[in-house]
Amino acid sequence: MDTKRLRRAAVALLVLASAGAPAQDYPNKPVRWLIPFAAGGPTDVLARAVAPKLSESLGVSVLVENRPGAGGGLAMEALARAPADGYTLAMGHTGTQAINPHIYAKLGYDPRKDFAGITPLVSYVNVLVVHPSVPAKTVAELVAYAKSKPGGATYASGGNGATNHLSGELFGLIAGVSLVHVPYKGSAPALVDLMGGQVDFMFDILVTSLPQIRAGKVRALAVTSSRRSEYAPDIQTMQESGLAGYAEAGSELYFGVFAPAGTPKAAVDRLNAELVKAMQTPEVRERMRIQAYSPWTLAPEAFDAFVKADYEKWGRIVRDAGIKRE
Repeated sequence: MDTKRLRRAAVALLVLASAGAPAQDYPNKPVRWLIPFAAGGPTDVLARAVAPKLSESLGVSVLVENRPGAGGGLAMEALARAPADGYTLAMGHTGTQAINPHIYAKLGYDPRKDFAGITPLVSYVNVLVVHPSVPAKTVAELVAYAKSKPGGATYASGGNGATNHLSGELFGLIAGVSLVHVPYKGSAPALVDLMGGQVDFMFDILVTSLPQIRAGKVRALAVTSSRRSEYAPDIQTMQESGLAGYAEAGSELYFGVFAPAGTPKAAVDRLNAELVKAMQTPEVRERMRIQAYSPWTLAPEAFDAFVKADYEKWGRIVRDAGIKRE
């Protein structure tokens, strides 16, 4: 082989080696993990339990960065604009990926095009709770109460587009009742006003309502999931309560990890494997138990398929409820 051919062959080998280097060397610097909520909340606490396990298995620091705002939209917009190299991740959820796109007219990302799903981490349920003064001990009785009340029963939520807002809208649609939505700046003040009797009912994440249920400050009627929660097995499902079709339309609430679209498959697969492993550790399992989360992981391809189907499902709910874009 002459000198020119040798040089060409050497250059070709260098190009191939450099092209494969990012995948082979990944990761070789710290990974940022954006959390779309303020520090101290249930999701932030979960992420901070998982991050050290992920850091240990990856061999680099995993830095949790809180980026609250716009129902999680600020964190996801930042992720969409980040380099697709596997070094920036974000915790997305039902709201950011399936509800917000149908609620907000101006969203800085497209959940169908801008992200690569890594894996869901947990699923969770909302629980339907009423103030003790409301004369309803079952979902059927709450439906009857709402129909008899002038203007309809009032229900609180953590804000327009929040999952507990849509849980209430779905309830009204399936039950065929008119309801009055009272949005708050977060679910915590909404629950406070429910306990104070300012509103009739709300759907709330299980972990924050359970202490109030046990203390008799609110009454639980049903959970939104297709099966009873392992953390509250005495509370029936909406399906069991007679509201047929609710689980198919409104369950499967989740938190999961996303990377920018175009992230190398080797990085996505590595992150998936290490996150699945982290979710199986005793420390993380205990944290999930405390937060009343159920572990749930998928392969990246299956997660992407779920996210797309979830987007369509919640879009139908938003349209059927007549919720207008802001």
